[in-house]
Amino acid sequence: MAKPAQGAKYRGSVCDFPDFNPSQDAETLYNAMKGFGSDKEAILELIISRSNRQRQEICQNYKSLYGKDLIADLKYELTGKFERLIVGLMRPPAYADAKEIKDAISGIGTDEKCLIEILASRTNEQIHQLVAAYKDAYERDLEADVTGDTSGHFRKMLVVLLQGTREEDDVVSEDLVQQDVQDLYEAGELKWGTDEAQFIYILGNRSKQHLRLVFDEYLKTTGKPIEASIRGELSGDFEKLMLAVVKCARSTAEYFAERLFKAMKGLGTRDNTLIRIMVSRSELDMLDIREIFRTKYEKSLYSMIKNDTSGEYKKALLKLCGGDDDAAGQFFPEAAQVAYQMWELSAVARVELKGTVRPAGDFNPDADAKALRKAMKGLGTDEDTIINIIAHRSNAQRQQIRQTFKSHFGRDLMADLKSELSGDLARLILGLMMPPAHYDAKQLKKAMEGAGTDEKALIEILATRTNAEIQAIKEAYKEDYHKSLEDALSSDTSGHFKRILISLATGNREEGGEDRERAREDAQEMADTSSGDKSSLETRFMMILCTRSYPHLRRVFQEFVKMTNYDVEHTIKKEMSGDVRDVFVAIVQSVKNKPLFFADKLYKSMKGAGTDEKTLTRIMVSRSEIDLLNIRREFIEKYDKSLHQAIEGDTSGHFLKALLAVCGGED
Repeated sequence: MAKPAQGAKYRGSVCDFPDFNPSQDAETLYNAMKGFGSDKEAILELIISRSNRQRQEICQNYKSLYGKDLIADLKYELTGKFERLIVGLMRPPAYADAKEIKDAISGIGTDEKCLIEILASRTNEQIHQLVAAYKDAYERDLEADVTGDTSGHFRKMLVVLLQGTREEDDVVSEDLVQQDVQDLYEAGELKWGTDEAQFIYILGNRSKQHLRLVFDEYLKTTGKPIEASIRGELSGDFEKLMLAVVKCARSTAEYFAERLFKAMKGLGTRDNTLIRIMVSRSELDMLDIREIFRTKYEKSLYSMIKNDTSGEYKKALLKLCGGDDDAAGQFFPEAAQVAYQMWELSAVARVELKGTVRPAGDFNPDADAKALRKAMKGLGTDEDTIINIIAHRSNAQRQQIRQTFKSHFGRDLMADLKSELSGDLARLILGLMMPPAHYDAKQLKKAMEGAGTDEKALIEILATRTNAEIQAIKEAYKEDYHKSLEDALSSDTSGHFKRILISLATGNREEGGEDRERAREDAQEMADTSSGDKSSLETRFMMILCTRSYPHLRRVFQEFVKMTNYDVEHTIKKEMSGDVRDVFVAIVQSVKNKPLFFADKLYKSMKGAGTDEKTLTRIMVSRSEIDLLNIRREFIEKYDKSLHQAIEGDTSGHFLKALLAVCGGED
């Protein structure tokens, strides 16, 4: 069993079995496989409740007692995924890795994802043990086999990782950090073409602590995360390998949580990946992986395995997982800080917010107005010209075009566009033509019109806008609909939900920094759920979440986690329901990471059968000049596909063209 570092807690899910008796265990396994059929339940119960070191002793005793090879007998008696899992657990970790790599490079084709996962995530010691195990098991040189089966920069980086010579010193030189940042920047962003050798040298050799500081400084210096530069400068398996190295430098446990989620999401399960990770991390960091999984995906690893697998295979995986973390959103004590740190860094880092639509250079409103008139004159409409002009001008420029159009032709450009376009394209183009505050005001009006209320739209807008944006929306609403926004909300909603929306609609959120003492008091107010008075709890949450500044709320959330061992978001989901729960969750997510909040909304608008075109359009229009570039980065980071790809796969025709133009590029 892997020993934790001095003073560190053991974070595996499988421990040494107390009162261990290898001879007795060998006999139990022999009897479970004797005669016709085998007792799979007994096999999985015994093997998974023993540590790897103990399993090796059982193997020795089995051979001494019965003159047979235990792994060979297990292979004969078991089948399929269950056999692969149990046999994987029986091998020493380095030999299990060696077998995975041998399978990955044997036969036709190479399983690059397996190579990347193992070589990007293992420590120097684990790499050295792997190389030795491969030599012992197959009488072959691992480096020679890997180089014979791969090519280019991908091969070079794999060879560097196979040396197992990553620096391990936690003392970091600030000067070297700055130099590495400059070297990476010059090797990628500032260079025509890319100097891959610099990326390989730095990412392949520097210590994890050093790399984390390099990534932080890179973001401050360039305004973009290192992952975005890697995606822009590198490609193919080499890009995937470098991204895996970055993720493991940031958090190996988070890397594996993400790999497990992707192995089970969607149709079909990638069982080889699932088995490999559950086996290899069971005595290292499975508890950390579980915590991060629960925080990141809002469901436990246990529940996802339970819903995605079956039979003895499922029972074995669940036992290996070691427990279910879905009990009312509660975390292990150690997870409290993990939960907070996961988003605090991105939220607090001085990330420059960037839209995808910028003012056009050499802007000529006269030429644009004439081109638009021509595109709509006579029979048919030239949608491509309309999209090309409107999606590539800033909102301020569109207002100039609108004015010029009226001066030249005595016609209202909005009315002409409305009459010439239809459906989703019309909604998108007309939305882009409206000043932002008037667009938001219209979306709020539509959300409250007719039978039923679109609470999701009300929440999305009011929970995410700044004070200045809210004030502008209120003025636009009054001007356009001759009624105050607060009166409209008051007559269309009710109860605590109404009070929360009206509080948000005042646009009076504090705008200062954090106050630590007050943050502790606020956290205490929110943490006190003992009275059972739901109404009082909702009022306390409203007074804090709707009025405190974003920096202050981030500190409140951290204090809340320290006090209660719960993330505030999970507490809201446990204690509240309906629209009140949804609006509080939206505020919390917006405070934590607003671009990620919108990335999630965009993903949900396009996943599954059918598309929620209204939400898709509303977010693309309203964020296009604010933070859509940041949203794109969060989207690809979380969902492993670009926003551009998602739109392409879910929409069509001119609506698709217009959305892609606003999206502003492929990541």
